[in-house]
Amino acid sequence: MDNVLPKDLITYTEARRLLGVSTATLTKLLKNGTIRHFSDPLDGRKKLVSRSEAMALKIPRAEAA
Repeated sequence: MDNVLPKDLITYTEARRLLGVSTATLTKLLKNGTIRHFSDPLDGRKKLVSRSEAMALKIPRAEAA
C-alpha cells in the first residue's frame, strides 16, 4: 500500500467549499471512493483530500448571460 501523502492536501471543509457541495454529498463522494481521503497526521480524526482530485470533479458553472 502506498503511504505517501499527496502534497496538495486540503481539509474536508475546504474541499466541500471548493466543490460547492453539501457535507452529505462530499461524504458520499468519499465513501464511494470518487475522492480519496487521508487522515491528518497531526489529528487522525480529521479527513484531508487532494486539492487536485477535488478540482478534477469541479463542474464549471454556466456564466450568467
